[in-house]
Amino acid sequence: MKIGLIDVDSHNWPNLAIMKLSAYHRARGDNVSWVWSFVEHFDLVYKSRVFDDTYTQEEPTFPNADKVICGGTGYDLTNRLPDEVEHICPDYSIYPQYQHAYGFLTRGCPRGCHFCIVGEKEGRRSVQVAQPDEFLRGQKILKLLDPNLLACGDHERILQDLAGCGARVDFTQGLDARLLNPDNVQLLRAVKMKRLHLAWDREEDSDAVLRGITLLTAGGLRPWRFIVYVLTGYDTTLEFDLHRVYTLRRLGINPYIMIYNKPQASRVLKDLQGCVNNRWIWARCDTFEKYERR
Repeated sequence: MKIGLIDVDSHNWPNLAIMKLSAYHRARGDNVSWVWSFVEHFDLVYKSRVFDDTYTQEEPTFPNADKVICGGTGYDLTNRLPDEVEHICPDYSIYPQYQHAYGFLTRGCPRGCHFCIVGEKEGRRSVQVAQPDEFLRGQKILKLLDPNLLACGDHERILQDLAGCGARVDFTQGLDARLLNPDNVQLLRAVKMKRLHLAWDREEDSDAVLRGITLLTAGGLRPWRFIVYVLTGYDTTLEFDLHRVYTLRRLGINPYIMIYNKPQASRVLKDLQGCVNNRWIWARCDTFEKYERR
């Protein structure tokens, strides 16, 4: 069969589902390629989309194909890859610009935050779904996409596996600081990491998040290695947004502003993101009030 691939988002990040579909069909002996022209005929075309219309405006495309399958959370939350595709090593060759490994070790999250789709999409329980060697093929950096690894009952064993995997691990979606304790902090110390991502989203979680950060620093992890996602534009005030970024800076930690529904966000939140997320500017700006957008 002649298989075509379309990555609808193309947001400077490889599409994991597309990589797995490519690997599956190539293992079957099919001819797989990107759809560059809508004149070329394909037996089957996959269109994968992670983000909805809020972030990705999809161009009308009508590939010349006998069948087109659209999948991903950008279309709906119920579609799934078949098990034989889900548990195949991704085809990294179709994204030669990215030299890292990508995958999920756990799925699901018990938190049920209203701004997050994970609970509806993957369930309200974090469970292990794979081992690192399912998608790690000697790469130096492993990008984990897990929504809440520390909520998994097997997370201590998973951290031990990661410590011995040989790759530098990036918990891209952040670790739940509220679930840190002296035991898993010591296990984290054994994992090779370039940066440690956390999140401080809600005012009611402030004490728990700061307690988790204290455990990390007391355990020997240096604050400059942390990046803390700061959700704005959902149910917080600008006063609390500034409180978080200033508190993190006093602790020697880099905040990273995330804007909920950014296209509809206020100018001040976009300016706050432009100020804080630019490390050169943030290091030279005593306060956000002194920031001048140019």
